[in-house]
Amino acid sequence: MTQLTAPPQVSRPHPAHPAGRPRLARLAHLARPARPARFVAGVVLGLLVTFAVVGPIVWPEAATQDLDRYLQAPTWSKPWGRDDFGRDVTARLAHATRLSLVLSALCVATALLIGGTTGVLAAWAGGWCDTLLRGVAETASALPALLIVLLVSALAAPGALWPLYLGIAVAASIEYFRVVRSRASRVLATDAVEAARLLDLGRWHVVRRHLWPDLRPTLVTLASLGMVTSILAMSTLGFVKVGVQPPRTELGLMLAEALPFFDVAPWMALAPVTVLFALTLSLWGLRSEEVVSR
Repeated sequence: MTQLTAPPQVSRPHPAHPAGRPRLARLAHLARPARPARFVAGVVLGLLVTFAVVGPIVWPEAATQDLDRYLQAPTWSKPWGRDDFGRDVTARLAHATRLSLVLSALCVATALLIGGTTGVLAAWAGGWCDTLLRGVAETASALPALLIVLLVSALAAPGALWPLYLGIAVAASIEYFRVVRSRASRVLATDAVEAARLLDLGRWHVVRRHLWPDLRPTLVTLASLGMVTSILAMSTLGFVKVGVQPPRTELGLMLAEALPFFDVAPWMALAPVTVLFALTLSLWGLRSEEVVSR
């Protein structure tokens, strides 16, 4: 009797080998266009930065008064008209936008440097260093951010810029410290970092291969949202006349000066509101998508 044997199974090649899928996925992700909302936010922010850089060159006379043309309606040469002193609103808007962007960028850079460095230091060192830094941050976070800015501003002459810069940077660095310390503690407790320590690969390896890739999206989001917070804080203080003082121009100060004439010259108020709205939406749209999805 002939014994029947099962035919040998022939392995067929898989159309897409599993080992190649991650690489193909990465290539597809790189080739995919940027998120439309993020692209639009980048374009709007680029236009605002261009306006802040080129505007003061094109319209340099922000403080020049022409009382014969007070509250003049917008024209082709003066797109935002003139204010109650006959000053060009477009020129003042360009100078105010530049001041807001430069000062907020300095505040965010300083806050990221202070908060990021101390956050990583507390997570890495632990012990009394972590307890001390965490205690300082928790004590300072009990105070409202605007109150910290006002307390620092009270130490200087009215209208000085450095108290605004210092107060906003210190207030923002507290939140940055808490976020960075939390994320750095989770990363430093992973098995990969423990293996790197056992292999004696050095601290620079841990920072470059583990800490920085994880903290980078968080820092980008903190920077974009910090710019929004700084600009709105400066505008709030300017609106209540305790921030930037004349003859400097600032968005909140321009809005406060324009409100009494809103019935007869609404363009004076619409100009700073439009820039504040565009800055907020564009910087908000540039936040990292990875942090939001976590």
